Amino acid sequence: MSTGEAIAGADGALRCPWALSTEDYVSYHDDEWGRQVHGDDALFERLSLEAFQSGLSWITILRRRPTFRLAFADFRIEKVAAFTEADRERLLADPGIIRNRAKVDATLANARVLADWSEGELDELIWSHAPDPAGRPVPRVLGDVAAVTPESTALSKALKKRGLRFVGPTTAYALMQACGLVDDHLEACVSRGAATRG
Repeated sequence: MSTGEAIAGADGALRCPWALSTEDYVSYHDDEWGRQVHGDDALFERLSLEAFQSGLSWITILRRRPTFRLAFADFRIEKVAAFTEADRERLLADPGIIRNRAKVDATLANARVLADWSEGELDELIWSHAPDPAGRPVPRVLGDVAAVTPESTALSKALKKRGLRFVGPTTAYALMQACGLVDDHLEACVSRGAATRG
């Protein structure tokens, strides 16, 4: 039975245990997860994909990310905001993405909301909820990693107040983890602190 501690991969380096379940996860864990993401379009993509992930395994989304990007015009806010009803029907018929009507509609609606924001406004709002790392205990095992925090709850409320959908506290925290607002790599993990290393 797993203790949730960092474990060695094929290269001998210790990693968060979830990272070793598939090759796709190894590269995502090492090169992306927990590294800082900035830019409105980039954050819109992460927010949208985290919403699509709700109720599913992240690997399902990760493996379909290239087709998601193709279907959603690389998640460029201005382009997605201009999608028509025909685009919506195309998305709902696309086997390369998750054809969930509520999630597709939320993504299109969110793009329309964000298209009216000033450049950098989404980035600023999201990053304003990053907690002080000094006040966060370093997780030693997976059981130390939260699913929801006061900061993610506050971020969720702020996004909803501004008209965004499918942005609950759990989705908001997954976004914070993925985009480097928090570092939830385990203490012994080779990627711990990677977001702040030069």
